[in-house]
Amino acid sequence: MPYTAADIAKLLGGEVAGDESLVLKGFAPADRAQPGDLTFAENESYFARAEQSAASAIIVDGPYASSRKTILRVPNARLAFAKVLPLFFPEPAFAAGIHPTAILAPTAQADPTAHIGPYCVVGDKARVGPRAVLQGGNHVGTNCLIDEDANLFPNVTLYANIICDDVEIGANVTIDRGALGPTIVGKGTKIDNLVQLGHNVMVGEHCIIVSQAGIAGSTKLGNYVILGGQVGLAGHLKIGNRVSVAAQSGVMTNIPDGEKWLWTPAQPDRQAKRQMIALQQLPELFRRVKELERQAEAKSPSVKES
Repeated sequence: MPYTAADIAKLLGGEVAGDESLVLKGFAPADRAQPGDLTFAENESYFARAEQSAASAIIVDGPYASSRKTILRVPNARLAFAKVLPLFFPEPAFAAGIHPTAILAPTAQADPTAHIGPYCVVGDKARVGPRAVLQGGNHVGTNCLIDEDANLFPNVTLYANIICDDVEIGANVTIDRGALGPTIVGKGTKIDNLVQLGHNVMVGEHCIIVSQAGIAGSTKLGNYVILGGQVGLAGHLKIGNRVSVAAQSGVMTNIPDGEKWLWTPAQPDRQAKRQMIALQQLPELFRRVKELERQAEAKSPSVKES
C-alpha cells in the first residue's frame, strides 16, 4: 500500500524536508532501492550512498540535507526503520479457527480467536489464548499455556511449559518441560529459528534469542536480554537485565545487569577485546623474542671444552 511522505512522517513523529505529497510505494536498502522507494541512513556514509541511490526519500536523524531527495527527519533513524517496515511488509494474517488436521486433546482449550494450523497437536489441559497462532506442525505438550498474541512458527515443539503474551517462537525451536517447576518464556520475547531452551529455563520479558542459541537447564534470563547467534549458556546461571552476548560466545558464569559479553569463555567486552588484540600481537612478539635470543647468544662468550 502506498503512503505519502507526510503520512510516514506523522507515524514516526518526524518532519518532511521536501515534497510532503511524494508517494512512497516500498522500502529498500540504498543499494537495491528503486524510484518510489524509501530508504534510511543513520550515519554520514549511509547518507552518501542513499543520496546517490534511486530511492525517492531518505529517513535520517542527523543534520543532513539534500537537493535531490525528500528527507524525513526523525529522532532516531534505526527505530524509525523498525516502525516503517510493517507498513510495506505487513505480517501475514492468520484466520481464527482450527484446521481439520489438527488434533486437540479433549481437555485442551483454544480461544475462538486463536489460529491452530495444519497437523498441530495440543495436549491435555493445554490452553491456547486469544489471537495466539500455531502456524503448523506444532506440538504443544500437557499443561502448556500459550498466552495471547503468541506466535509459534512451523515445527516448534513445546514440552509442558508456559509461554506468555506476544511471544514469537521460530521454526524448529525446542523448549523442554520443567523437571519440577515450569519453563517460562516471558512477555514480548522473540525467539529465532533452531533454538534450544533446556528444562526450567526462565526467559524474561522482551528478550531476543537469535538462531542456534542454546540455553542449558535452570538458567534465568532477565528482561531485554539479547543473545546473538550460536550463543551457548551453561546451566544454573543468572543473566541480568539488558545484557547483550555476542554471537558464538560461550557463557560459563553469571552476568550482572547491563553488561556486554563476548568470546569463549565469555567475558566483559573490553576485557575480551584487549585479549584479542594481545593474541594478534603474539606472532610479532614471538619474532622479537627469537631475535633477542639470537643477539644474546651472539654476545655470549664461547665456552671452551677442557
